[in-house]
Amino acid sequence: MLRARVLHLVAGTLAAAVAWGCSSYHVVRTDETLGPVRRVAIQTLANHSFEPGIEVMVSDALRREFQRGGGVAVVADPAQADLVLSGAVLDLVTTARSFSSVAFGLEYQVELRLALTAKRADGNVIALDANALREWELYLTSSDVEAERKNRDEALRRVASVLAERTREFLSDRLSR
Repeated sequence: MLRARVLHLVAGTLAAAVAWGCSSYHVVRTDETLGPVRRVAIQTLANHSFEPGIEVMVSDALRREFQRGGGVAVVADPAQADLVLSGAVLDLVTTARSFSSVAFGLEYQVELRLALTAKRADGNVIALDANALREWELYLTSSDVEAERKNRDEALRRVASVLAERTREFLSDRLSR
C-alpha cells in the first residue's frame, strides 16, 4: 500500500516536471516554400575538378537539403519538375594554411566552387550568385593517413552542406517574391 503510494507520488512528480520543463516547447515548421514551385529535379552535377566523386557528394547534399526543407518534392525526372537544378563542380583546391616550427603542415584549407543553373518549367533561368557558390573549410592534418582522409572528407561534406543550404535559401528568396 505504502509502496503503491510512493510509486504514484514519484510518477506524478515526474509527469509534473516533464510538463513544466516542456511548457516552452512548440512545433516549428521547416517548410520553406519556393513560391509556385512544388517539384524540383536535381541533376547530378558535372565534375570539372580533379576530385573523384565530389559531384556525387554535392548533388546528394543538394537533394538532402531540398528534402529536409520541405514544401517541395524532389523528383528524378526533369520533365515532371517545376524547377530543374543542374550545373558543375568547377574546382576543388586544397592548400596548406598553418605550419609547425619545422615546416610541417598542421592545417589545410579545402575550397569548393560550383556553377549552378536553376531552370523553371517555362524555360526561364534563375541566375544564381557565383560568389554564393564558393565555400571553404579548414581541417587538421594527421600522421595517420586514414585520419587525415576522414578529416578532409568531413570538411568536404560540411562545405557541400553549406553550399546546398545557401542554394535553397537563395532560391526560396527569389521564388517567394
